[in-house]
Amino acid sequence: MTPTHSRARRAGIAAFVGTTIEWYDFYVYATAAALVFGPLFFPSDDPLAETAAAFATFAIAFLVRPIGGIVFGHIGDKLGRRVSLVITLLLMGVATVLVGCLPTYETIGIAAPIMLILLRALQGLAVGGEWGGAVLMSVEHAPEKSKTFYGGFTQLGNPAGALLASGIFAIMSRMGDDFIMNGGWRIPFLLSIVLVGVGLWVRYRVEESPVFEQKIEGRKQSMPLAFALRSNWRTILLGIGILPISTGGYYLATTFATAYATGEPISMNAQVILDAMTIASFIEFVVTLPVAWLGDKWGRKNIMYLGLVTSVLTFVPFMLLLPGKVEPLIFLFASLVRIAMSATYAPLAAILAQMFRPQARYTSLALSYGVGAAIWAGFSPWFATQLIAWTGSVWSVIAMFTGMAVIAGICTRLAPQHSDEAPVTASFTARTDTTATTMP
Repeated sequence: MTPTHSRARRAGIAAFVGTTIEWYDFYVYATAAALVFGPLFFPSDDPLAETAAAFATFAIAFLVRPIGGIVFGHIGDKLGRRVSLVITLLLMGVATVLVGCLPTYETIGIAAPIMLILLRALQGLAVGGEWGGAVLMSVEHAPEKSKTFYGGFTQLGNPAGALLASGIFAIMSRMGDDFIMNGGWRIPFLLSIVLVGVGLWVRYRVEESPVFEQKIEGRKQSMPLAFALRSNWRTILLGIGILPISTGGYYLATTFATAYATGEPISMNAQVILDAMTIASFIEFVVTLPVAWLGDKWGRKNIMYLGLVTSVLTFVPFMLLLPGKVEPLIFLFASLVRIAMSATYAPLAAILAQMFRPQARYTSLALSYGVGAAIWAGFSPWFATQLIAWTGSVWSVIAMFTGMAVIAGICTRLAPQHSDEAPVTASFTARTDTTATTMP
């Protein structure tokens, strides 16, 4: 079935709703890890050690994401993208609600952080399969000349989820720290059950990917993982190398920045940084689709290069401004960083999806994103916290961020781009990033 704009819009909206819920669940945990999980689940005499321990559990989800990519990539390549996406949404919702029900260390001791880690691992499994499937549903439904734009709907879920997560914590912070610490932190987790119900209803209304349907009629892989590792391993490595700023840099500018600003010695009022992050998330939400549209006009790789350069240029002053506690500048640069990073994230769905041919595409894409996120995003907040402890200077974190941007730029330059217009049983011809076309 030939992709049409009407099908692409339905698939894009479904991808947006689903990924918004998934990222909301993910960022609720990230925000709670930065603000409350340290003293509640990992009590210590050293606040920095508490934060590091909380970020270590944050990293657990990224470590298991490749496993989720393998499991749900297999399901998506064999049974269809829709089946895989329904399962991941349910799994994420159940894990998130259960986190909101957990007793703390004070109540049941060491069992509390153990259960927290297990539920975080389930979240990682879900996201490991979710993102790749949502990307393929939006990109594979899209006409060839509009893939970056419709892929942007999936990416729109990230700032929307972050906006919901930081927004609800910003509202609760106005009720005081005692309210959050004494059970208020559970509210965002428990609300996930409502969002999951909405997401399931939306996803059931979307047709299966036309590329998957063609693949079933053509060449069906009995073992997608084996095919991916045998035929796509070089491209998978390039995909991992594209992700440092889109994933790891994002968490440095959000989760780590929140912990750095509210911890010693800065001790900024949490409400200030949460408000700044909420506004930044809203602005990123507004600019993501226009940036994705530009990816089809100017070339998706060119937008990625622009985002990498401007991310570094805005991240540096943002981090240097935090100790001064000048609120207008903090609000300004928190938003500027997110605008810049939207140019590394908005075209990412189309870039990664079109790096692989349809055979075992879900598995290959999920492996790239899962492993890349484990390496770059899973450990970035923790490693940045350690760098501050070792060097006593935020410049060490800035240097790490800059190096990550250089790696991403090189791998983007080397990444192939394939067309879906050729029959899936024929040889696919790699093409350069000639996406400078006018949107219908």
